Amino acid sequence: MTLPVTVRIEAAPNFLAGLEAAHVFFIEQDAESAAERFRKLKAELREMIDVVSWSPASGRPARFLAGRSAQARLRGEALKRLAEQAGLPNLREYILGRHIVLYAHAETEVVLLALKHQRQLWYSAEA
Repeated sequence: MTLPVTVRIEAAPNFLAGLEAAHVFFIEQDAESAAERFRKLKAELREMIDVVSWSPASGRPARFLAGRSAQARLRGEALKRLAEQAGLPNLREYILGRHIVLYAHAETEVVLLALKHQRQLWYSAEA
């Protein structure tokens, strides 16, 4: 029996900007608990990375792709371009407690594209 090969995982600048924005929000919301909440988010991210390194399709299909409004289609196209820039065909979402990670993947590669809080309507595609 052979063990599965782990995939290469990278974080796009847009994802890193979203992670930093979450950290800033934690501080602005409650400076006393910000460090602990950010530590928890990073621990959830490490767990997610462990899972997708063995099974890149672990997340759910990206729900925003089913958007019907003109605004949803425009925002969806911007996020699809992030996946195209990474050269990866499949978009998926992974739930981390109160945050959602958008990532693109192939069989041997994963790129973390964006991060949003569950209450946010859209992923940012601006970084």
